[in-house]
Amino acid sequence: MTTAESEAQAVAARVVTPGLVRTLTGDVAGSERTACHSPFTGARLAELPAATEAEVAAVFGRARAAQPGWAAWPVRRRAAVLLRFHDALLRRQDEVLDLVQLETGKARLHAHEEVQAVCQAARHYGRAAPAYLRPRRHGGVIPLLTRVRELRHPRGVVGHISPWNYPLELSAGDALPALVAGNAVVMKPDTETALTALWARRLMIDAGLPAEVWQIVLGEGPVTGPLIVRHADYVTFTGSTRTGREVARGAAARLVGASLELGGKNPLLVLADADPERAAEGAVRACFSSTGQLCVSAERIYVHDALAGTFLDRFAARTRALTMGPALDWGTDLGSLASQAQFDTVRRHVEDAVAHGATVVAGGAPRPDLGPWFHEPTILTGVRPPMLAYDQETFGPVVAVHRFTDEDDAIARANEGPYGLNASVWSRDARHARRVAARLRTGTVNVNEGYAAAYGSVRAPMGGRGDSGIGRRHGAEGILRYTEAQTVAEQRLMPLAPVSGMDDRRYAALLTRSLKALKTLRWR
Repeated sequence: MTTAESEAQAVAARVVTPGLVRTLTGDVAGSERTACHSPFTGARLAELPAATEAEVAAVFGRARAAQPGWAAWPVRRRAAVLLRFHDALLRRQDEVLDLVQLETGKARLHAHEEVQAVCQAARHYGRAAPAYLRPRRHGGVIPLLTRVRELRHPRGVVGHISPWNYPLELSAGDALPALVAGNAVVMKPDTETALTALWARRLMIDAGLPAEVWQIVLGEGPVTGPLIVRHADYVTFTGSTRTGREVARGAAARLVGASLELGGKNPLLVLADADPERAAEGAVRACFSSTGQLCVSAERIYVHDALAGTFLDRFAARTRALTMGPALDWGTDLGSLASQAQFDTVRRHVEDAVAHGATVVAGGAPRPDLGPWFHEPTILTGVRPPMLAYDQETFGPVVAVHRFTDEDDAIARANEGPYGLNASVWSRDARHARRVAARLRTGTVNVNEGYAAAYGSVRAPMGGRGDSGIGRRHGAEGILRYTEAQTVAEQRLMPLAPVSGMDDRRYAALLTRSLKALKTLRWR
């Protein structure tokens, strides 16, 4: 064991104590056992309860029993829980930053991005939920005689399957709008990052959430995940496209809704008039935050030939200057990959590219002196088909840089492939950059930023197109997806049928004149 690993293991023992584990798992169902591990060392962090099939069914039963009482709370009272959670999260952030780092291996600043994102969501839905969920009036079939109201009802019990890479944001961040909409939530986080999700649930309970309204079950993904889909009234999933298809099939078989945020091979375009220094600095964040294990990170860069040399020099210099390590502090730029599987994928993509003629401009090597799964941030050029890194998602600190001379060609190349999650455009001309952005086939586009501008703007929807998923988080859709719309239409004074003494022909003629009149009145 290296010195860095020994120090990381000592820190882990101080943070993840038996008392903390008992507090977080005291009411979590599970007669079987599982465990989570730290990427910094590969060593076990904690032993955790794992639920059997019968226990998962019982958890859903308890959540279903608790949900009506929670839904009966006035929405402002539910929203107040989110706002108290917001304040408590900021106050106690150091606790969860330690857990996020120990469970994911990411640098502390990147862990703090999760705190920022969850606070944004808690504040937004804590304040805006009453407006999103309020009854709405609509124009009726006959003006003044038909009154129409749209009501929003919670779906019931939302099943949420969250991944390992952003264990706070993709657990609590997605649970908050579901809860404030009046649902109960049964969540299956990835076991390797379960402590973070359990900590967030405990903080919500401390903020006033009834414990049985948000419950967590643990177990192997291929076993426990389908059980969530089997029992839930609505399913949310963030993860791979392959698993997302299985979730979608399971939800479709039961005729329940689902929203899925899946994979990406996200492009970053540096246009001819971009500032190469600013673009290079932004590309480092866009490509290597959370060690590249971020669904919206850039894995393809298209840079105009006129400034490609300058951009690549500055991008490579900034990348080589990044510091790496396992310390739980603010002085490290990059952490570890999360698992042996992620490490193996990164090595396979880099080695395959080099074997087929690609050039390593920066990085390219493992760092076993720091820990078992550390890998240098890597810039490649000359990546082309059929190299794995050309069109397969690496989900690690590897990016391929391509040159272009024709902007239309660059846009077409950025739109290649089945994915459509996020994109980034760099230009000094914001108006032109917005025009380019509108031509990109992705759910979000950032101008002069990598991903944070769009993701952090929680009033606007965020999600993917194509193989990157269906549905949206954030904004109106991010909360309304957890509700069922109900239309209540009240007819007054006269029926929608021939009145006494009027035959069908005269009634049809009256409706024809009315329809013409309504069109001139712009009645919708």
